[in-house]
Amino acid sequence: MGALAASFTMIAAALAGAFGDAIVIVKTLESMVRQPEMAGQFRTTMFIGVGLVEAMPILGFVVSLLLMNK
Repeated sequence: MGALAASFTMIAAALAGAFGDAIVIVKTLESMVRQPEMAGQFRTTMFIGVGLVEAMPILGFVVSLLLMNK
């Protein structure tokens, strides 16, 4: 049962991370199209945002490992 719970946790975390990354990247590209002179600053902010969004799947992985041990 723990393996099943861990797999569902990991699937949810992966989907949430992919969806979040897609939103951040699409909004950054829209901003770059509207203001090309600010592209460098938008890119830097995008990388910070993607890093923060990617923290969720990592935490989901840790939770799934903890669920497997119980």
